Amino acid sequence: MSNQSTVAKRYAEALFQLGIEKAVLDQFREEMLTVKEVFQQNKELYTFLTHPRIRQEDKRKVVEVPFQGLHKDIVSTLNLLVERHRVETIPAIIDHFIQLVNDAKGIAEATVYSVRELTDKERSELEFSFAKRFSRSAIKLHNIVDPTMIGGIKIRVGNTIYDGSISGKLKRLERNIVSANK
Repeated sequence: MSNQSTVAKRYAEALFQLGIEKAVLDQFREEMLTVKEVFQQNKELYTFLTHPRIRQEDKRKVVEVPFQGLHKDIVSTLNLLVERHRVETIPAIIDHFIQLVNDAKGIAEATVYSVRELTDKERSELEFSFAKRFSRSAIKLHNIVDPTMIGGIKIRVGNTIYDGSISGKLKRLERNIVSANK
């Protein structure tokens, strides 16, 4: 495990324990997702916070102003990460934190690849079906449209992939034919 990953896990676990102690775990989860979205959409923010010539006080103001509505512990953690020059670990910390919260609540996250956007009914049926299959209380699906699949769906939950796509079936058929001809 890399040093950055170890650091990210430690910060995530500390925030997780703090969220449990203060009974604000769900609030922390939503706010951490907001922080992640802000960092993903604003590459300039990352550049600003990591620039060596910008004063710490200016960096602190840039963190506190857009995130002023968030819980003070989240903002304090962000300021601490900026002070310790660990801005690059923020996305990993958020990912580890979300995983800890999901594990504690029995929730799994999955990605569904389909030719078209799934309807709400299709999404809820898949969530219910796979929640039972993985013995989880719930599954949260993220739908990604992939027109190269021809038809069907492919679902990824953690490291497990269920490929029910037509392109996947064609590839398996091709492998079977090639191996039978050897």
